[in-house]
Amino acid sequence: MKKTKVILLALLIALSLVSVAVAQTTPKIGVCIYKFDDTFMSYVRNTIQTAATGKADLSVQDSQYDQPRQNDQVDQFLTMGVSGLAINMVDPSAVSVIIGKAQKKNLPLVLFNREPVAADMAKYAKAYYIGAKAQQSGTMEGEIVAAYWKAHPEADLNKDGVLQYVMLIGDPSNTDAKYRTEFSIKAVTAAGIKVQKVAEDTAMWDRPKAQEKMAAWLTAYAGKIEVVFANNDDMALGAIEALKAAGYFKGSKYMPVVGVDATPPALDALEQGTLLGTVLNDAKRQGLATFDLAYSLASGKPAMTSVGPLANADGVADPNGKYIWVPYVKVTKDNYKSFK
Repeated sequence: MKKTKVILLALLIALSLVSVAVAQTTPKIGVCIYKFDDTFMSYVRNTIQTAATGKADLSVQDSQYDQPRQNDQVDQFLTMGVSGLAINMVDPSAVSVIIGKAQKKNLPLVLFNREPVAADMAKYAKAYYIGAKAQQSGTMEGEIVAAYWKAHPEADLNKDGVLQYVMLIGDPSNTDAKYRTEFSIKAVTAAGIKVQKVAEDTAMWDRPKAQEKMAAWLTAYAGKIEVVFANNDDMALGAIEALKAAGYFKGSKYMPVVGVDATPPALDALEQGTLLGTVLNDAKRQGLATFDLAYSLASGKPAMTSVGPLANADGVADPNGKYIWVPYVKVTKDNYKSFK
């Protein structure tokens, strides 16, 4: 009888040790997405969750485009005793609050997709960022438009030699929105093309808002718009819906529209000929890099990812860097099939 009790006790101890080992090797990671119904971020989120299967205990929260809500969610993560944080900021300019919370608990913080300013990143040694260079995406948008404009003289509707455009902007406080707006036009003028801005306004990354805005512009500036720039594909697709309602994309009535993200709906629009081009913002690689980095740091390991090396803010490889930069790729009618 005593022998049986000893064996049972030994088994219980062994099981306990196994449980402790599992707990130690399965870190808890708190993840916030600025809003779940953002098309691009839904792909990033799905990739993070898939990559975490069997490796980490994730708590993934929808911040619903509400920074105070996101702050509260981070507080809840800290109460839960997470080992690391992966945060897609609602408002990148408010990152100091999140950094302060992580720093107080000495937790690694991986910020992704919505870039904070470098000065905020420098405040905490354990803060990292994963994303893509917004300047590059804007430049590629502009290059797609410039190539089309030069190849299609009929695009100059009033034959004045000037490209008249409208610009649909994402969140004006967002770094990506600012750079995509600025660098898309810089690329067009760098190609030797004169430009004139007809209208510019925010649609907050949102397809219905962009459709409404574009419809209003088509009424206010009838016949004066020659190109539509959008900071992301959802807004580009919204503009296309308004253009369709106004009779475009039938016969010879065409309006070049460009976006950013290369989402599946945008690739469908490319196939249908309603979207001139987009720029691949690689959701899969951003999601993988976010999980890899958060997981390695939360496990007490050196910062590393399977996607690319650490770099500095300028994109130069640096083993002591705090950034992982995922490159953009131009997507047009010529190569879209390889991204579907």
